[in-house]
Parts: sequence; C-alpha cells; structure tokens
Amino acid sequence: MTYIPYDNQQYSRKSHDESTGSAQFLYDGLSRAAQRLISQPQAVFDGRPHGSSVYMPNLSFQQLRDFLRPSKTKIGLVLIWILILWWGERRVFQSSIQSCAWDSWEAWPPDVVPHHVVLLADPQLVDPHTYPSRPWPLSTFTVRHTDLYMQRAFSSLQQILEPETAFFLGDLFDGGREWATGKDNQADLQFKSYDTRYWLKEYARFGRIFLDRWTTRRPTDNPTRPRGKIIASLPGNHDLGIGNGIPLSVRSRFETFFGKGNRIDIVGNHTFVSVDSVSLSAKGQRQSDHTRHVPGQQPNQEIWEEADAFLSQISDRKAAILRRELRTRAGKSEISLQNHTVLDIDDPIVRDVVQSIPSNSPELPTILLTHVPLYRSPGTPCGPLRERWPPSPNPDDPAEPLATDERNAISVSAGYQYQNVLQPDLSKELIEKIGHVQHVFSGDDHDYCEVVHHGYTSKGGGVREITVKSMSWAMGVRKPGFLMVSLWNPIDENGVSVSASASSGPNPTLKTHLCLLPDQLTIFIRYGLLLALTIPILVVRAFVYGYSNKQNRDSVNGRSCPSDKFETSTSEYEERDRAGSDTGASSSNFSTESYQYGLAARSSVGRPRSASPMNGYGVPESGSIYTMTPASKRILGPSLNETANDARPRPKVEKGMRAVWHELKQSTMHVASIGLLWYAWLAYTS
Repeated sequence: MTYIPYDNQQYSRKSHDESTGSAQFLYDGLSRAAQRLISQPQAVFDGRPHGSSVYMPNLSFQQLRDFLRPSKTKIGLVLIWILILWWGERRVFQSSIQSCAWDSWEAWPPDVVPHHVVLLADPQLVDPHTYPSRPWPLSTFTVRHTDLYMQRAFSSLQQILEPETAFFLGDLFDGGREWATGKDNQADLQFKSYDTRYWLKEYARFGRIFLDRWTTRRPTDNPTRPRGKIIASLPGNHDLGIGNGIPLSVRSRFETFFGKGNRIDIVGNHTFVSVDSVSLSAKGQRQSDHTRHVPGQQPNQEIWEEADAFLSQISDRKAAILRRELRTRAGKSEISLQNHTVLDIDDPIVRDVVQSIPSNSPELPTILLTHVPLYRSPGTPCGPLRERWPPSPNPDDPAEPLATDERNAISVSAGYQYQNVLQPDLSKELIEKIGHVQHVFSGDDHDYCEVVHHGYTSKGGGVREITVKSMSWAMGVRKPGFLMVSLWNPIDENGVSVSASASSGPNPTLKTHLCLLPDQLTIFIRYGLLLALTIPILVVRAFVYGYSNKQNRDSVNGRSCPSDKFETSTSEYEERDRAGSDTGASSSNFSTESYQYGLAARSSVGRPRSASPMNGYGVPESGSIYTMTPASKRILGPSLNETANDARPRPKVEKGMRAVWHELKQSTMHVASIGLLWYAWLAYTS
C-alpha cells in the first residue's frame, strides 16, 4: 500500500479550478439561452431550438398558444360580441320593462295599494300556418326566436312588475282553428296532417312560454297583495275561427283546456266581463257549413246561443258573483244557507216565491274584454300611439287631430276567418246588456288603438276602448307591447265605493299605460352591423400578421438569424472543447470563450495542477458529467456534444397569402366559437 501525502494546497487548487470551470459552463449556457430568447423568441416558444433537431412532442404548440393567448384585437372583438349579445338577449328586455315601473305613471294618493293587471294580446304562436312557404331553416329560426322573445318579455314582466292578474285577449295560436279534431273535416288540404296531437303540442308550447313561468314565479314581498292569477280563456279568430266558420269541435277542444270564453271575474274591485265575441258574431249570418240546421232554430244557433244566453243573464250573474265575493271577504260561506221546507205544489206560498235581485244592489265598475273590437265609423282615428300608421297632419290646425283619418284608423272590413270590428247591432247589444260598461279592452288588430264610443249608453260620457298591441314581434309591429292597468276602488262591506275621488273624473278607479317591448329587428340589425365590422378587422389583422413578421419566420427557418455569430462561436467552442479534452488544457478554452463573451481572460500559465486519473481531477471529457436534460435542451438549446446540423426536417412555415389565410381562419374560429357558445347559452337558458 503506497502512502500518498496530503497536499492541501494542491487539492484546494484543483477544487478551485474545477468549480471555476463548472460555474463558467453554467454561465455560458445561461448566456446562450438569453441570447436565443432575445434573438429567436419564436423558436424558443415553438419548442424547436435553433440549429438543433430537438423537437418538443406536443400538439401544435404555436396554434395552441395563439388560441389561448390571442392578440388584443381578438380579445377586443370577443369582448364586444359578449357585451352586444348580452345586451340584445337579456338587458334590453329588462331595461324596456323597468322603464314602465308602476310608480312612474300611476300617481295614486300616498299609501294606496292598487291592484295591478296586465293585458296581453295576440301572441299567436308561429306555426306552419303562419308562413307556409318559408323554407327551413328560416322557419325554425322564426319559431324559436318568437318564442324566446315572448318568453323573455313575460319572464321579465313577472320579475320586475309583479302583476297580480294577467288576462290574454285571444289569438293564443296562429293556426289553432286549422288543426283537425277528428270529428270533422274542416282542415285545409295543406294542413291535413295537423290534427289534435299537433294542437296538444302547441298547447304544451304555450304552457312552457307563459303558464310555467307564471306558476313558478317568486312570491311577492308585499303580504297585502293577493296570489297572482292568469286567465287565458278568451278565444280569438285564430283559435276558433269567427262567426259561422267556427267548428263546434274546435271550440270544444279549446274550452276543454282553457275554460269557457264567457266568464265574470272580480279583480281589484272591478267586474271584468269576458265575452266570446267570435262565436257571438255568427248571429245573423248565413247557415254554417260546419253545423246542421235544426228546424225551428235560427241559423248557426248552436254556435252563438251559449254567448247569447250568457249576456241575457249577465245582470243577475254580476250581482251573484259580487255577493259571493263580499261573503268570502267577510269570512262567511260562499253559499248562503237556506231553510228547507217541503211544500205542496198547490200551496199558494209557492206562487209567491220570486227570485229577484234587490234594486239597490251595488255594482262595481264594469270592464268588457272582447277579442274583436267594437264597431266604429270608418276612419275613426286611433290616436298618436298607433305605430304602423301614425296620425295624419291636420292642415287647418296641426295641434288638433283629424276627425276622420283613414290612415290612422282600424279598417272596417272582413274576410276569410277574420273581421276587424263587430257588427254595429252586436256591439250595441253587448254594451246595453252588460250595463255600466266604463272600459273596453280588445285585441285582434295587433297595433294600439284608443277611441271613445259616444253612441253607446254608459257612465261618464262615453265608453273608452283600447285595442291592445300584440306582444309578438312577428305580427307586423316593430315594437310589440302590452297594456298595464292599475285599479284602485276601495269599497265597504256592502260593495259600495268609498273612494273620495269617485266623482273627480270619468276614470277615477282605473289608469292604463302602454308598455313597449324591444324592437327585435333592430337587435338583429345591430348584430349584422357588428358582424360587418368584425370581418374587415379580422381580414386587415390577417394581412398585417402575414406580411409584417417575415423576419421572425426567417429566423425559425434558419435562413437569417441574428445569432449567427453566436452559433459560430458555439461551433468553435465545441472544437476547442474536444481539443482541450485531448491535451488537458481545457481551462484555457474556458478562458478564451469567456473572453469572447466580454469576461476578462484568466491565464492558467504558472498554475501547476496534477490530474489524477484515479480521482478524476481536471476537466472531464465531453459528455461525462455535463449532460443536459431534455428540459434544459428546450431552454438552453443543444448541448456541446450535439451537432447543429441535424437532418430532421423542420415544420414548414407558411408565408404570404397562405399565412394570411391561415391567420384569418384561426382568428375567425377563435372569435366565432366564443361568440356562438355565449349566444347559445343566452338563448337556451332564458
């Protein structure tokens, strides 16, 4: 065993030189990485170190980076689309209905709690009867967006306005009268395949839009307000037909699911009388083809006799319902108990029993609901709120409306299964039999119309009639709407009004307000304008991107690189490293390379160092301890042992119009995918 003396000075000198070489190697590697990050960022982030065949095995990292880290232009366009779609699909409905807040127009005395009612007319769910020649997918688009429109409007109406009662004024469906019932053959040939099963699907569709939203609405915070009620039993000519064109089986189907069209409701201390005017219109017309004539009966009596009998008993019915309402409010039984006594038929007392109503029986203000408006003289103007045909200017006095304005009036005409106004004698019969009618609300026309009928007996100098706008944007009006009615008529236990302002004006217990809904066509136009702005922006961006980054693409291809000098020095460095490994003079190589990077050269002459092959002192051969990991290669580039002339092909970099098309396609997909996903979420979660 040979003893080798411990030379502390020699060991420390070796350790110092080796640690200096390691630090120098690390410094050189970091320097190369920094230069590559500055001169070739595209190659670094692409996972392809310049001058090396090392390739990151990931899926199109460049495209993934561009998609997840888009430019400011794409981010801006996406944000604009998100905001515009949210405005058009959500916010515009809320802001329109918020502008109609009850307290902004009611002006009742302080501490008054009125009863709030909304009147909805002519939803007319779009179906194959509406646009029979409209092709797919335009027909499906129309059906979906009209449903969404009414669903959003009705949902916002409930959440913001919280009405206690909602009345529909007929025409719930568009082709309801055309769908066969199986009991008759009234359907048009082109709608022969639509039967009761299809009608039931339409009924379920109506329920999803309106009825489900009403039953699931949140309870009101005001405990004094009654539970909400929705009444949709009044039929329209699109639900049943009109006059002698009504099949009895179609009417029976409608009444089975929605209830009788003739009814009386006490709402907000007012009597609402709903009359099936489309059936009553058959009175006086020729015999219908859908009913058989019974000897001794008038023509079409099976169609109109139910509504006629309802009107004949209307006074007694109104009084009986009012008495029942007052007993219910007083906590008494709805049906008064009577003494039951068995009498002989010949007993004189039987002949003295007279069922009559006391002459001093109180009566609440009466409101008539009819689908078809009352008759008025041709050219009777409808007022300034009519959208399609505003009032014509008066050449004599611009401040005064014309007495006759055909353009602004409802046309007095009729045709197949429609009639714009009721017959004159039928209108007069309605007002006289119902009695004390102060207001009439109708539908059918789809646009707003307000007139005062002075030719009918009434209180307050005339009967005011408002024809309510359709709430569907597919019914010929750009801005649909609904009518808000605020009722305040305090009464005592006997049903007598105690309002101090009962004699202050013609309409002291009722106020109305037309609430307009958004213009759906304008929303679509804004979408189109934004699309027309987005496409040119993306095209310009693609051209800028495709033709302004030529230098970076050339760097990736290795044709011209700012770090050519650096790569040359690296090659020289490798040669010197191999030479130093053979001669053991590696320290001078490090010093020379350090000098190239701006460091002071450090001479190793005069520094004796003994290299022990057994202990491995000195600079080892290349690849012995300075092996780089794959992660280091991706950041620092190739190791000293790896050649810069690897034969692996690099991915082809697109240039010119190919680069423009690639960028345009990628940016369009990025903006469109996010926008469409956001729109789909807004459309299917309303």
